[in-house]
Amino acid sequence: MISIVIPLLNEEGNLKLLHQKLTAALTPLNQPYEIIFINDGSTDNSAQVLESLFELDPAVRIIHFHQNFGKTAALVAGFRHSRGDVIITMDADLQDDPAEIPKMVDKLHQGYDLVAAWRHDRQDPIDKTWPSKIFNGVVSAFSGLDLHDFNCGFKVYRRAVTEQIPLYSDFHRFVPVLAAGKGFRITEEKVQHHPRHSGVSKYGAGRAIRGFLDFITVLFLTTYLKHPLRLFGTIGIFMFGVGTLIEMYLAGLWFLRAAAGFDIAPIGTRPIFIVGILAMILGIQLFSTGLLGEMLRYFTFRPEQEYTIKNILQREETNSRVRVEG
Repeated sequence: MISIVIPLLNEEGNLKLLHQKLTAALTPLNQPYEIIFINDGSTDNSAQVLESLFELDPAVRIIHFHQNFGKTAALVAGFRHSRGDVIITMDADLQDDPAEIPKMVDKLHQGYDLVAAWRHDRQDPIDKTWPSKIFNGVVSAFSGLDLHDFNCGFKVYRRAVTEQIPLYSDFHRFVPVLAAGKGFRITEEKVQHHPRHSGVSKYGAGRAIRGFLDFITVLFLTTYLKHPLRLFGTIGIFMFGVGTLIEMYLAGLWFLRAAAGFDIAPIGTRPIFIVGILAMILGIQLFSTGLLGEMLRYFTFRPEQEYTIKNILQREETNSRVRVEG
């Protein structure tokens, strides 16, 4: 079975056409499929449109959140309630074309575990494309993963990937990095990208800043989580070396001035010496505390803590209508 997982927020104008395009793309595959819409606290008529689709199509399943919990939480809910061996994620804005799904699935069956879409001719304003290019370049360089479009929500996964990669915060854009760290095979496929059909983008400038902060966490989790001494030891040796050089410089200066007969004050009374030492200690403590907190968060994380479900609409094997209250 193929599971299509679609998180959405206030996309009432896109849902019917999206459903039509998905049906047209999935039917020729001759495989059972389900379309899971995760309504992430929409305040427009998205819920009503979704329930009308549910009444028309037995393949449609709906998860309603009580409020907006974010895209990562919506994807986690979709993954946990999906039944397919192949899972496809897409945004609901129709910028990614469902007609590309067969090509992406074929690529997966060439021996890969995750196929990420590459919007090589992106149809977005420059204030979105240029920050995204910089972000993708930095992530690719530091992660060693040769992908061009980490931010694209259009991806095809084997189920094992979604089961073994814990997600929280805004980590959805770093799934390829986390998956590669687990040994999964990752590739990308060029896809067409279209202007938004209806509605407005839900992402602002603050997303880029949050993305870079999250990437620092992901880089730590994938590179140093099992060997934190490699990171903290390197920083410690560097800081110790800097401190040693400062001490040697001040000591040398003290001896030179003493040999020249100048009156000199003890080294430890110099304000800049005290301020520098305190700043280094405080910086190390703060940085280490943050990363250690991420380690604890990673190991104690439970996906169900990231969201609460209001209700789920789905059909059992008899195709009878079922409402599951959260």
